[in-house]
Amino acid sequence: MKLGRLNHVGVATPSIEQSLAMYRRLFGAEPSSPAFDLPAQGVKVCFVDAPNSQIELIEPLGPDSPIARFLEKNPQGGQHHVCFEVPDIETARAHFERLGARILGPTRIGAHGTPIFFLHPKDMGGMLTEIMESPKQAH
Repeated sequence: MKLGRLNHVGVATPSIEQSLAMYRRLFGAEPSSPAFDLPAQGVKVCFVDAPNSQIELIEPLGPDSPIARFLEKNPQGGQHHVCFEVPDIETARAHFERLGARILGPTRIGAHGTPIFFLHPKDMGGMLTEIMESPKQAH
């Protein structure tokens, strides 16, 4: 298995609205679509397009959100994870399991509407890493 395309960098934020204002002011960037809730993951997300990738702004939906816990340690927010694409999520999951990488939770549907899972930061040099099946439009 080879390293796939960098799909996005996840950035935790206490306020998507404030983060979007910063990206507009500093980079002239606009969201690719309106922010939306992912209740199953306890977050609200909004994507900002870059020429070769995206920034995923992630805001907690409530105090039990994993992002709320991240923001307790990093009140201003910050880089939360990186996301790489794979052609087939089940093949990728089996590959990482075979190599002994710790997978956090079950495979589930992510913000792009495709299957995802996360690799433990301790197995990835300290970085939470999302593995995402490539969106159909990316093929």
